[in-house]
Amino acid sequence: MNRCFGQGICLAVWFGLLVRLPAETFRVAAYNVENYLDQPTDSRPHVKSAEAKTKIRESLRALKPDVLALEEMGTTNALLELRNSLKAEGLDLPFWEHVSGQDTNIHVAVLSKFPFTARRPHTNDQFLLSGRRFHVSRGFAEVDIQVNANYSFTLLAAHLKSKRPVPEGDEAELRLEEAKALREHIDANLAANPNVNLIVLGDFNDVKNSPSTKAILGRGKTKLTDTRPAERNGDNAPNLVGRFDPLNVTWTYYYGIEDTYSRIDYILLSPGMAHEWVKEDTYIPTIPNWGVGSDHRPIVAAFEASDR
Repeated sequence: MNRCFGQGICLAVWFGLLVRLPAETFRVAAYNVENYLDQPTDSRPHVKSAEAKTKIRESLRALKPDVLALEEMGTTNALLELRNSLKAEGLDLPFWEHVSGQDTNIHVAVLSKFPFTARRPHTNDQFLLSGRRFHVSRGFAEVDIQVNANYSFTLLAAHLKSKRPVPEGDEAELRLEEAKALREHIDANLAANPNVNLIVLGDFNDVKNSPSTKAILGRGKTKLTDTRPAERNGDNAPNLVGRFDPLNVTWTYYYGIEDTYSRIDYILLSPGMAHEWVKEDTYIPTIPNWGVGSDHRPIVAAFEASDR
Protein backbone atom coordinates (compact mmCIF):
# COMPACT_ATOMS: atom_id res chain seq x y z
CA MET A 1 0.00 0.00 0.00
CA ASN A 2 1.32 3.45 -0.95
CA ARG A 3 0.53 6.68 0.90
CA CYS A 4 1.42 10.17 -0.38
CA PHE A 5 1.68 13.31 1.72
CA GLY A 6 2.52 16.96 1.05
CA GLN A 7 5.70 18.11 -0.72
CA GLY A 8 5.64 15.06 -3.01
CA ILE A 9 6.63 12.58 -0.31
CA CYS A 10 5.31 9.06 -0.91
CA LEU A 11 5.71 6.13 1.46
CA ALA A 12 5.11 2.45 0.84
CA VAL A 13 4.22 -0.10 3.49
CA TRP A 14 6.37 -3.21 2.96
CA PHE A 15 6.29 -5.97 5.56
CA GLY A 16 4.96 -3.50 8.13
CA LEU A 17 7.73 -0.93 7.47
CA LEU A 18 7.38 2.52 5.95
CA VAL A 19 9.81 2.99 3.03
CA ARG A 20 10.37 6.25 1.16
CA LEU A 21 9.75 5.82 -2.60
CA PRO A 22 11.92 7.56 -5.20
CA ALA A 23 10.62 11.06 -5.89
CA GLU A 24 9.66 12.41 -9.28
CA THR A 25 12.73 13.84 -11.00
CA PHE A 26 13.33 16.34 -13.80
CA ARG A 27 16.34 17.41 -15.86
CA VAL A 28 17.66 20.88 -16.63
CA ALA A 29 20.18 21.42 -19.44
CA ALA A 30 22.24 24.25 -20.91
CA TYR A 31 23.59 24.35 -24.46
CA ASN A 32 25.37 27.01 -26.50
CA VAL A 33 24.16 26.09 -29.98
CA GLU A 34 26.71 28.31 -31.81
CA ASN A 35 24.98 30.76 -34.12
CA TYR A 36 21.65 28.99 -34.49
CA LEU A 37 20.59 31.51 -37.15
CA ASP A 38 17.83 31.16 -39.72
CA GLN A 39 19.00 34.27 -41.58
CA PRO A 40 22.41 35.95 -41.94
CA THR A 41 23.32 39.15 -40.09
CA ASP A 42 26.01 41.77 -40.76
CA SER A 43 28.40 40.26 -38.20
CA ARG A 44 27.30 36.61 -38.49
CA PRO A 45 26.82 35.81 -42.17
CA HIS A 46 26.16 32.05 -41.99
CA VAL A 47 22.85 30.37 -41.19
CA LYS A 48 22.82 27.09 -39.27
CA SER A 49 23.18 24.14 -41.60
CA ALA A 50 20.73 21.25 -41.67
CA GLU A 51 23.56 18.88 -40.68
CA ALA A 52 24.42 21.00 -37.62
CA LYS A 53 20.76 21.21 -36.57
CA THR A 54 20.44 17.44 -36.82
CA LYS A 55 23.47 16.91 -34.56
CA ILE A 56 22.13 19.39 -32.00
CA ARG A 57 18.81 17.55 -31.88
CA GLU A 58 20.66 14.24 -31.51
CA SER A 59 22.49 15.60 -28.47
CA LEU A 60 19.30 16.94 -26.93
CA ARG A 61 17.39 13.71 -27.48
CA ALA A 62 20.19 11.90 -25.66
CA LEU A 63 19.77 14.23 -22.67
CA LYS A 64 15.97 14.34 -22.69
CA PRO A 65 15.84 17.64 -20.78
CA ASP A 66 12.61 18.87 -19.24
CA VAL A 67 13.96 22.43 -19.21
CA LEU A 68 16.58 23.72 -21.64
CA ALA A 69 18.53 26.99 -21.59
CA LEU A 70 20.01 27.97 -24.95
CA GLU A 71 22.75 30.44 -25.84
CA GLU A 72 23.58 31.88 -29.28
CA MET A 73 19.99 31.38 -30.41
CA GLY A 74 18.84 33.41 -33.41
CA THR A 75 15.41 34.94 -33.87
CA THR A 76 12.20 33.67 -32.31
CA ASN A 77 11.54 31.92 -35.63
CA ALA A 78 14.79 29.98 -35.22
CA LEU A 79 13.83 29.03 -31.65
CA LEU A 80 10.38 27.84 -32.69
CA GLU A 81 11.86 25.84 -35.57
CA LEU A 82 14.08 24.00 -33.08
CA ARG A 83 11.15 23.49 -30.70
CA ASN A 84 8.94 22.08 -33.46
CA SER A 85 11.71 19.86 -34.84
CA LEU A 86 12.36 18.40 -31.40
CA LYS A 87 8.64 17.76 -30.90
CA ALA A 88 8.48 15.88 -34.21
CA GLU A 89 11.26 13.64 -32.89
CA GLY A 90 9.60 12.95 -29.56
CA LEU A 91 10.96 15.72 -27.30
CA ASP A 92 8.11 18.11 -26.57
CA LEU A 93 9.09 21.38 -24.86
CA PRO A 94 6.07 23.59 -25.58
CA PHE A 95 6.77 26.58 -23.33
CA TRP A 96 9.37 29.10 -24.45
CA GLU A 97 11.09 32.36 -23.60
CA HIS A 98 13.33 34.44 -25.90
CA VAL A 99 15.32 37.39 -24.54
CA SER A 100 16.69 40.13 -26.81
CA GLY A 101 19.49 42.23 -25.32
CA GLN A 102 21.74 44.83 -26.91
CA ASP A 103 23.22 42.17 -29.20
CA THR A 104 20.71 41.89 -32.04
CA ASN A 105 22.31 38.77 -33.56
CA ILE A 106 22.26 36.08 -30.89
CA HIS A 107 20.06 35.63 -27.84
CA VAL A 108 19.38 33.68 -24.67
CA ALA A 109 16.30 31.43 -24.76
CA VAL A 110 14.51 28.78 -22.70
CA LEU A 111 12.39 25.78 -23.74
CA SER A 112 10.39 23.92 -21.11
CA LYS A 113 8.08 20.97 -20.65
CA PHE A 114 6.61 22.78 -17.65
CA PRO A 115 4.68 26.07 -17.70
CA PHE A 116 6.10 29.42 -16.65
CA THR A 117 4.31 31.18 -13.82
CA ALA A 118 6.36 34.37 -14.19
CA ARG A 119 8.81 35.92 -16.66
CA ARG A 120 11.36 38.58 -15.73
CA PRO A 121 13.58 39.23 -18.77
CA HIS A 122 16.53 41.48 -17.93
CA THR A 123 17.31 43.40 -21.11
CA ASN A 124 18.59 46.75 -19.88
CA ASP A 125 21.23 46.03 -17.19
CA GLN A 126 23.95 48.68 -17.36
CA PHE A 127 27.34 49.34 -15.82
CA LEU A 128 30.15 51.91 -15.93
CA LEU A 129 33.65 50.93 -17.01
CA SER A 130 36.47 53.45 -17.42
CA GLY A 131 33.95 56.26 -17.48
CA ARG A 132 31.84 54.70 -20.23
CA ARG A 133 28.38 53.20 -19.91
CA PHE A 134 27.80 49.68 -21.22
CA HIS A 135 24.82 47.31 -21.42
CA VAL A 136 24.89 43.59 -20.66
CA SER A 137 25.11 42.40 -24.24
CA ARG A 138 22.77 39.40 -24.31
CA GLY A 139 20.63 40.15 -21.27
CA PHE A 140 19.45 37.50 -18.82
CA ALA A 141 16.42 35.22 -19.00
CA GLU A 142 14.63 34.71 -15.68
CA VAL A 143 11.54 32.53 -15.40
CA ASP A 144 9.62 30.80 -12.62
CA ILE A 145 8.76 27.23 -13.59
CA GLN A 146 5.99 25.07 -12.08
CA VAL A 147 7.08 21.43 -12.15
CA ASN A 148 4.06 20.03 -10.30
CA ALA A 149 1.42 21.18 -7.86
CA ASN A 150 3.89 21.25 -4.98
CA TYR A 151 7.21 22.19 -6.56
CA SER A 152 8.54 25.15 -8.52
CA PHE A 153 11.91 26.80 -9.14
CA THR A 154 13.44 29.89 -10.72
CA LEU A 155 15.76 29.62 -13.73
CA LEU A 156 18.27 32.40 -14.46
CA ALA A 157 20.09 31.92 -17.79
CA ALA A 158 23.03 33.95 -19.07
CA HIS A 159 25.60 34.25 -21.85
CA LEU A 160 28.46 36.49 -20.77
CA LYS A 161 30.95 38.44 -22.88
CA SER A 162 33.29 36.20 -24.85
CA LYS A 163 37.09 36.34 -24.75
CA ARG A 164 37.12 37.89 -28.22
CA PRO A 165 38.85 41.30 -28.02
CA VAL A 166 36.69 44.34 -28.79
CA PRO A 167 37.70 47.98 -29.24
CA GLU A 168 35.20 49.22 -26.66
CA GLY A 169 37.07 47.81 -23.65
CA ASP A 170 39.01 44.94 -22.12
CA GLU A 171 37.03 41.73 -22.61
CA ALA A 172 37.81 40.34 -19.15
CA GLU A 173 36.72 43.57 -17.44
CA LEU A 174 33.52 43.67 -19.48
CA ARG A 175 32.77 40.04 -18.60
CA LEU A 176 33.41 40.73 -14.91
CA GLU A 177 30.95 43.61 -14.91
CA GLU A 178 28.34 41.46 -16.63
CA ALA A 179 28.96 38.76 -14.00
CA LYS A 180 28.43 41.32 -11.23
CA ALA A 181 25.13 42.32 -12.81
CA LEU A 182 24.07 38.66 -12.91
CA ARG A 183 25.07 38.24 -9.27
CA GLU A 184 22.82 41.19 -8.34
CA HIS A 185 19.83 39.24 -9.68
CA ILE A 186 20.96 36.16 -7.76
CA ASP A 187 21.26 38.18 -4.56
CA ALA A 188 17.84 39.73 -5.11
CA ASN A 189 16.28 36.27 -5.28
CA LEU A 190 18.12 35.11 -2.18
CA ALA A 191 17.24 38.28 -0.26
CA ALA A 192 13.56 37.77 -1.03
CA ASN A 193 13.75 34.11 0.04
CA PRO A 194 16.98 32.55 1.37
CA ASN A 195 15.52 29.09 0.65
CA VAL A 196 14.55 29.89 -2.93
CA ASN A 197 14.94 27.10 -5.49
CA LEU A 198 17.22 28.86 -7.98
CA ILE A 199 19.25 27.49 -10.91
CA VAL A 200 21.80 29.81 -12.56
CA LEU A 201 23.17 28.42 -15.79
CA GLY A 202 24.59 29.12 -19.22
CA ASP A 203 27.79 30.07 -21.00
CA PHE A 204 29.91 32.19 -18.63
CA ASN A 205 32.85 32.25 -21.07
CA ASP A 206 35.55 31.72 -18.45
CA VAL A 207 37.00 29.06 -16.17
CA LYS A 208 36.01 28.40 -12.56
CA ASN A 209 38.81 30.39 -10.88
CA SER A 210 38.38 33.48 -13.07
CA PRO A 211 37.20 36.71 -11.40
CA SER A 212 33.96 36.70 -13.38
CA THR A 213 32.97 33.12 -12.49
CA LYS A 214 33.94 33.69 -8.86
CA ALA A 215 31.71 36.77 -8.81
CA ILE A 216 28.74 34.65 -9.92
CA LEU A 217 29.46 31.83 -7.46
CA GLY A 218 29.62 34.22 -4.52
CA ARG A 219 30.78 33.33 -1.04
CA GLY A 220 29.59 32.43 2.41
CA LYS A 221 26.00 31.40 3.09
CA THR A 222 24.82 32.57 -0.33
CA LYS A 223 27.52 30.79 -2.34
CA LEU A 224 26.16 28.74 -5.22
CA THR A 225 26.88 25.03 -5.67
CA ASP A 226 28.72 24.09 -8.86
CA THR A 227 27.19 20.86 -10.20
CA ARG A 228 30.27 20.26 -12.41
CA PRO A 229 28.77 17.84 -14.98
CA ALA A 230 31.29 15.32 -16.32
CA GLU A 231 31.52 12.54 -18.87
CA ARG A 232 30.25 9.13 -17.79
CA ASN A 233 33.46 7.42 -18.85
CA GLY A 234 34.23 5.42 -15.73
CA ASP A 235 36.53 7.95 -14.04
CA ASN A 236 35.80 7.94 -10.31
CA ALA A 237 39.16 8.33 -8.57
CA PRO A 238 39.69 11.35 -6.31
CA ASN A 239 42.37 13.91 -7.12
CA LEU A 240 45.62 13.20 -5.29
CA VAL A 241 45.83 16.94 -4.67
CA GLY A 242 43.04 17.21 -2.14
CA ARG A 243 42.16 20.86 -2.77
CA PHE A 244 41.47 20.21 -6.46
CA ASP A 245 38.38 18.74 -8.10
CA PRO A 246 38.35 15.06 -9.19
CA LEU A 247 39.97 14.14 -12.50
CA ASN A 248 36.70 13.77 -14.38
CA VAL A 249 36.44 14.97 -17.98
CA THR A 250 34.40 18.17 -17.69
CA TRP A 251 35.36 20.38 -20.65
CA THR A 252 32.47 21.96 -22.54
CA TYR A 253 34.12 24.15 -25.19
CA TYR A 254 36.73 23.75 -27.91
CA TYR A 255 38.66 26.89 -28.92
CA GLY A 256 40.16 26.21 -32.33
CA ILE A 257 42.67 29.08 -32.41
CA GLU A 258 44.44 27.76 -29.31
CA ASP A 259 43.50 24.09 -29.82
CA THR A 260 42.30 24.03 -26.20
CA TYR A 261 39.39 22.48 -24.33
CA SER A 262 37.91 24.23 -21.29
CA ARG A 263 34.92 24.25 -18.98
CA ILE A 264 33.04 27.52 -19.45
CA ASP A 265 29.40 26.31 -19.30
CA TYR A 266 27.82 25.89 -15.87
CA ILE A 267 24.76 24.80 -13.90
CA LEU A 268 24.89 26.45 -10.47
CA LEU A 269 22.45 26.01 -7.58
CA SER A 270 21.24 28.10 -4.68
CA PRO A 271 21.55 26.49 -1.23
CA GLY A 272 17.85 25.61 -1.33
CA MET A 273 18.01 24.06 -4.80
CA ALA A 274 21.11 22.03 -3.92
CA HIS A 275 19.05 19.90 -1.52
CA GLU A 276 17.11 18.46 -4.50
CA TRP A 277 20.12 17.89 -6.74
CA VAL A 278 20.59 14.33 -8.05
CA LYS A 279 24.35 14.06 -8.60
CA GLU A 280 24.19 10.63 -10.23
CA ASP A 281 22.13 11.97 -13.13
CA THR A 282 24.28 15.05 -13.80
CA TYR A 283 26.66 14.71 -16.75
CA ILE A 284 27.99 15.67 -20.18
CA PRO A 285 26.90 13.38 -23.02
CA THR A 286 29.58 11.83 -25.23
CA ILE A 287 28.09 12.20 -28.71
CA PRO A 288 30.17 11.13 -31.75
CA ASN A 289 31.06 14.12 -33.94
CA TRP A 290 29.54 16.48 -31.37
CA GLY A 291 31.36 19.43 -33.00
CA VAL A 292 29.22 19.22 -36.13
CA GLY A 293 26.45 20.83 -34.08
CA SER A 294 28.35 23.38 -32.00
CA ASP A 295 31.75 24.24 -30.57
CA HIS A 296 30.17 23.66 -27.13
CA ARG A 297 28.87 20.46 -25.55
CA PRO A 298 25.56 20.47 -23.65
CA ILE A 299 25.40 19.84 -19.90
CA VAL A 300 22.54 18.48 -17.81
CA ALA A 301 21.65 18.14 -14.13
CA ALA A 302 18.77 16.28 -12.49
CA PHE A 303 16.63 17.19 -9.48
CA GLU A 304 13.96 15.73 -7.26
CA ALA A 305 10.64 17.55 -7.69
CA SER A 306 10.06 17.84 -3.97
CA ASP A 307 11.47 20.30 -1.41
CA ARG A 308 13.89 18.57 0.94
